Parts: sequence; C-alpha cells; structure tokens
Amino acid sequence: MEPVAGKTKKTMVRQMFNNIAPRYDFLNHFLSAGIDRMWRRKAIGIIKAHAHEKILDIATGTGDMAILASKLNPELIKGIDIAAQMIELQKKKLAKRNLQHLIEPQVGDAENLPFAENTFDIVMTAFGVRNFENLEKGLAEMYRVLKPGGLAVILEFSNPRSAPFKQLYDFYFSTILPWVGRQVSKDKEAYTYLHDSVTVFPSGKEFVRILSKAGFKNPHSIALTLGIASIYTGEK
Repeated sequence: MEPVAGKTKKTMVRQMFNNIAPRYDFLNHFLSAGIDRMWRRKAIGIIKAHAHEKILDIATGTGDMAILASKLNPELIKGIDIAAQMIELQKKKLAKRNLQHLIEPQVGDAENLPFAENTFDIVMTAFGVRNFENLEKGLAEMYRVLKPGGLAVILEFSNPRSAPFKQLYDFYFSTILPWVGRQVSKDKEAYTYLHDSVTVFPSGKEFVRILSKAGFKNPHSIALTLGIASIYTGEK
C-alpha cells in the first residue's frame, strides 16, 4: 500500500481495518478454509512451553489470539491495535466469554507502545508486522517491552516457493481472494492490499535476519502449510 493524497501507510491501514472490521473474522476463516485457526493454535502451543504470566498481543484485532492465549491461564493479556473498530468488536467478544478481567484491549500504535520496558514475558502478533509502517521500529518496540528471557512469537503470511503449489496459490491469492474479499467486505482495496503486502514482505530466512538485527537471540522460523504462513520466534 503506497501512501496517497498525503496519507501515510499507518493512516491508510487504520482506515482500511476500521472499514472491514465487521466482516474481518468471517473473511479470515472463509478465505483460509479455517486453516488460520490451526496456525494460531500452533503459535499458542509455542507460547505454552515458555513463561507466559504477562502477554502482549500486538495488532490484536478482534482478539482471536488473545482469546486462545487465555486458555494458558496467564495473569494478564494486554492487546493493542491501531483500528478502534477492531477493538470495539473484541470487547464484545470478550464480554460474551466473560474474559474482560483477563484481556485488556486498547487502541494504540505498535511502533510507539504505551508500556514500560521489560514488562511482558511474551509479545505475540498474528498477521500484524506486515502492516507496520516502519518494520524496524515496530520490532524494536517489541524487544523493548519484553522482559529479559522473554519470547516474541510472530505469525505472518509468507510466500510458498515450491512448484506447482506456488503457481496455484499465487493465482488464488492474486485473483480469487481479492475478488471475494471485495464482494463481502465492500472495501475495494483491502484484499488487494493483502496480496500486495504479503508479496513484498521479507519472509523466511530474510525475516530471521531482520529479527537478529533487531537484537533478538536465537531467531527461528517455522513454515506452515507449504509456506503459506510462518511462525517466527526470537528471545530477548
């Protein structure tokens, strides 16, 4: 997404996610045939094996990751998202599940986190870092608020590399998914942006190198579903 008419990427991303918020959960699960649920559970499984008393969910959206993480019985989960409509929808989901005491979502900027350094055992995000206006700054903030020994867990789309799956997926991702997304969400740009942002995002070994440069120890990647998505981890 290129800034237009004086708008920054951050402004455009905020507007886009506010627009698609009412249909966001449905489209996530429908367009991935439910596989996104499996990816999130895999990420939460990694968190389970690590100290997780205090968790920060960046780009928390409607709260799917935070709600899954609540089953690990942490002391507290903080959520932050740039889109106010996403936060409002999450609050309704939390109320239905009686989780308001455990999960505290708020509107905020992932590149300027309103938390002290060395606060969280876990910083996690699902499909969020791709939307950072300044990737290095966002990762630096994740590192800053982690406790020493804390773990960052990042679930993000990536680019399959093996034929013929790569070609089939590219066709679906560049043609079918944006069309369906436009019809359901009524946003002309959102699902074209999804394809474009995934295509240019550094994935696999390249993103592992970026994590290392940001200061994370033992950065690692796990490819999911033939490389459609990846989980990245790094320690402070």
